[in-house]
Parts: sequence; C-alpha cells; structure tokens
Amino acid sequence: MPVKTVMPESRLINLQPSLSWQEEMQQLICTPEELLSCLELPGSLLKAAIQAADAFPLRVPRAFVRKMKKGDVNDPLLRQVLPIRDELFEKPNYSIDPLLESDSNVAKGIIHKYQGRVLLMAAPSCAVNCRYCFRRHFPYQDNNPSRDEWLAVFDSIRADSSITEVIFSGGDPLMNSDKQLAWMVEQLESISHVRRLRFHTRLPVVIPQRIDDSLLNWLDSVTLKTVFVLHINHANEIDRDLALRIDQLRVLGITVLNQAVLLKGVNDTLGVQIELSEKLFSCGVLPYYLHLLDRVQGAAHFECAHDDALQLHRQMQENLPGYLVPKLVAEEPNHGSKTWVV
Repeated sequence: MPVKTVMPESRLINLQPSLSWQEEMQQLICTPEELLSCLELPGSLLKAAIQAADAFPLRVPRAFVRKMKKGDVNDPLLRQVLPIRDELFEKPNYSIDPLLESDSNVAKGIIHKYQGRVLLMAAPSCAVNCRYCFRRHFPYQDNNPSRDEWLAVFDSIRADSSITEVIFSGGDPLMNSDKQLAWMVEQLESISHVRRLRFHTRLPVVIPQRIDDSLLNWLDSVTLKTVFVLHINHANEIDRDLALRIDQLRVLGITVLNQAVLLKGVNDTLGVQIELSEKLFSCGVLPYYLHLLDRVQGAAHFECAHDDALQLHRQMQENLPGYLVPKLVAEEPNHGSKTWVV
C-alpha cells in the first residue's frame, strides 16, 4: 500500500477567495453581445459574431475573459474565442472530421488510433469553445456512454493487454465531477496492464479553480502514473492563480506538460513563443507539442503556412535550450503517431 501524505486542511490556502469552478461554469458568457460588452468592443463586430456563433456556439468563462485586454479586438486570448465572419466560408481541403476520427471511434466513448494507448471521450463538452477546435463538429451526442456502457469500455481495455496508457479527453475530462472521475479511475486501476493515466485538459487554464482541494485529494490517492497535458497557447493565459494550482499538481508527483496550437495572429511570432516556453517552465510545465492547425471547417483563418511554421520552429531552436522547444507536429488521418514537421 502506498504511504499517504498528510496534507494541510487546504492545499490552496495561499490563494485569494474566489468562486468555485462550478459557480464559474454557471456564469459562462454564451452570447456575443455580452462578450463584446464586457470587453468594450465595437458593436460592428456583433452581426458576424452572432452568425458564426449560430454554427458553433460561443462559450467562454469569465475567469478567462478577465485575462483579456479591454478594447483590443486583436487580444490573443480574445481571438481564440470570438466568433467571426471568416468561420462561415467553406474552404477546400477543410472538413468536419479532419483527422477521420470516425474511423477510430470503435465504440461509444472510445477512440483507438495509437499502439498501446486508448483515448476515452470522458466528457461531451468543454468549458470554452475554442474557435479552431478540431472537434467542433464531433458527434458528442453519440459518444456519451451510460454507466453500463462505460463498464463495457473498461472490459474492452481489460481484454487488450497491449494497452498500457489511457487518455481522458473529450470535450474536457475535468468537466466531470470528482466522484465520476474517481469511479472511472478506480476501474482502470483494477486493470493490471494499465500503467499510466493522462488528462488532456484546458479547463484549469480557463477556470483555474477547477484544481481545488477536492480534485487534489482524490488525485493523491491514484496509483497510476498520472500526466496532465494542459492546452496553453499564449503566455497571457498563465497568471499567478494558475501557476500556484499547477504547483499543487506537481507536489503530488504529477507530470505536467503543455500542448499548443500554432495560430495565425495569436502565437505565430518568435517573441510570443519564447515568452510562452519560458513562462511555462517557470511554472514547472514542459513544452510538449506545438501543433499545426488541424484543417477543420471554420478555422482556416488560423492556419500558418507550413514553411513559416518550420522557420519559426528553427528560430525557437536557435534561441531556447532544447528542453524548452516543443516538438512541431501535425496529426494526419490514419497515421500511427503524430508526424514531426521537418
């Protein structure tokens, strides 16, 4: 039996009092009118924002909006969440399923693409709708398993001894209650060949309060080697609150990595990428992947040219130590791994 660490009454006593993550979820900004008003942005943006939000709803936590600069339509965080007219134009070579995940969606709630790893759609929604999301058209309504269906998923993992790592994705897995997450992890811990558990999550970035005492307490009891892969695209997304909560994950021995998407007008300059890597490392987070944009319909305006991306990555290698340079990758349909861009 692992030796339990005796922890203080609250792990987060140094943080200022704030709303719970559930309260933040109840106060999401879901209309372009409110987002523009909060940030004192011109009404001329409203018509296009409403049209684009009809196709892919606006959804953004107030905690994330508070990190944006008022009056700046080019704020790099705002650009990731504000619906705009460019989303409405269909582009050649862009599709609703750019990674052909439907081919790997072998059962409800499970995507099996890579050897030794399986991805579970642990939640059907996110706290924020990023406008470049490659799953903005994903059929979540068909991938929301019941308790019995989850048990069947775990039985399928139990029957495949090649699976050593399980990835909780979605949506965002931390949209689940701690009780539900703990139950799912208990099922995995009963499978002898599963050794690692990975969370792919953006929720702590947009609502840092999600990393609270309740979450930390049950994570402390997990016996699987646990990895959190955060999704942070710009250094402005990292504030003191998030940094302190990341530190609490690391106190538990959890490995924390970051994956970003290279986005035109958001983080496609050398200075921005250097600042992001440096700020991540100051929080104990290692840059992991820098993804080229997945060509999902509605996101073409975010794409950076392949040669520009490659040149930027080479400049990062020249200006940063190797451990602060994320791998530049693309995800291609029906490939057995990410493709390194060289």
